[in-house]
Amino acid sequence: MPRRKEVPALGSLCLQSLVQHMQSVWVKDYSENYLDEYQFRFIMGPFNDLASSLVQDLIRLLGESRRLTRAALHLLLLPHLRELSLRPCSGLVSNAIGQLVALRCKSLSSLDLHGCSRLSADMLVDLVEGLPQLSRLGLAETQANIQVLSAVGSCCRRLQELDVSHCKKVSPRALQHLAYDPLAQSLCCPVLRILLARGLEPTEDGGMVAVLAFLLLALPCLKFLAHSAVPDALCLLHSRQLDSMGGTEGFPSLEELGQWRGAASGGPWLTLPLRQVEEVEEPALAAIHAVCPQAEEVSVWLGDSPAGGWELLGWGSLARLTLGCAGRQGRVLAEVLPLVQRLGPRLQTLALHGFCCQDELSLAALLASCPGLQAFSAELHAPPDTDPDRETLAEPPHWDTDLLPHSLPQLQSFSLALAGTTGIFSAQHGLVLRATLASLLCHAPHLQTLRLLGIPFPLDSVFETVLAAPGPPLLELQELSLAESRVSSQTVWLLLASEGHLRRLDLSHCRDVHRRDYDSFLQAVRKQRLDLDITWE
Repeated sequence: MPRRKEVPALGSLCLQSLVQHMQSVWVKDYSENYLDEYQFRFIMGPFNDLASSLVQDLIRLLGESRRLTRAALHLLLLPHLRELSLRPCSGLVSNAIGQLVALRCKSLSSLDLHGCSRLSADMLVDLVEGLPQLSRLGLAETQANIQVLSAVGSCCRRLQELDVSHCKKVSPRALQHLAYDPLAQSLCCPVLRILLARGLEPTEDGGMVAVLAFLLLALPCLKFLAHSAVPDALCLLHSRQLDSMGGTEGFPSLEELGQWRGAASGGPWLTLPLRQVEEVEEPALAAIHAVCPQAEEVSVWLGDSPAGGWELLGWGSLARLTLGCAGRQGRVLAEVLPLVQRLGPRLQTLALHGFCCQDELSLAALLASCPGLQAFSAELHAPPDTDPDRETLAEPPHWDTDLLPHSLPQLQSFSLALAGTTGIFSAQHGLVLRATLASLLCHAPHLQTLRLLGIPFPLDSVFETVLAAPGPPLLELQELSLAESRVSSQTVWLLLASEGHLRRLDLSHCRDVHRRDYDSFLQAVRKQRLDLDITWE
């Protein structure tokens, strides 16, 4: 059965006690006598001896329980902090709090200000200039602007990760200042590896595409640049039509940057060290394959027609792949099989969206081709014009679990969602699918997350077979979602009686589970003091 609720560790109990008594005990005197006194730089208090990680945990717990106050935050901004996330209390973070962080927390290597919109741009500049040791900085949904990014570029020489997503005041020109200092005439952020710039408004004249190309050339260690226009920027670089792009005054042109990176005129064009590329459309694959030969993670949108090009995804380092069908008709799942077989054991993550499951054996063949998978997710729909009444097949008394020829020893997450928008799955599909699931669950000993969503075939016999298998399987399963699937209370009782670590069970919109069943489950969980959260509606 799922584990009983464990006795909390002593450290966790101590932190919880601090959280519960923070206002009435620990900050009472400070709130009444010193809160608005800013003439002192440091505070000697009860939390100075706590390790940096424990202070951050305390801030997080106070924020999640809505018990974090301005006074408590004053006492927790300590000089020995190495990491600080103010995301759980973004509404409390004012310019005064920002000043305290800049004055007291000089040792910070990681600062997350996500959503701290009350901090002015000038205060953000002071923070950046006062914390030169930062290696990670989160400015998403803040008032960051050109002055802030200019300060980041000039001062944060150790910065490796930066998030400026959804910052309304970050313009393309501001991003250029992040990578180049026009006053010093030198490149900035020499070791920046990850730049998240999602949600920044693209310019109608294509200026954002040119600026992203500028960043890709000016930041030599960049492994991931998150913006919807990055594929267009990569295609621009691949076209080598850089002399036609007018440079911004005070900044080097794309052609000059390309020469600095070692791309000789008329010679082979440089390649970039990007490891992850998102939102690639099928026609751009050849160009991106040429510019980013070391890519390890790629997400691609495919059109309706099976045009050539996406077979290039078989390049050497690819380990994480997402394929989505952007057209109206979708693509047949069997088309993915040759590619997956070519990627072979090195494929760690595979996500498929919008494919048509026309051949009922395609899913099993895909899984059999990826023995090294760690995570798999698929959203599949039925083939068109399928007549569900043309055949009636009897369910076998016991599912054969040998459909997959080998185990999936590294698989930790599996998600399958079925939709019948274009047709109805046949009885043959149902039999093969359930045999595939039974075999998968028996061959994935380290599975931790399982989502079977909208499965229109009864799954009780599948779980009965799996839970009766030697081992037994599903010992490490922690999260199970069966939302909108055909499963009854029988399976839930089997799960409650089985061994394992199950902590979350989602039965939302399961039509064969009724209110009286749900009440019985909750009663059993309370009576046996199980550490299990069950959702039903």
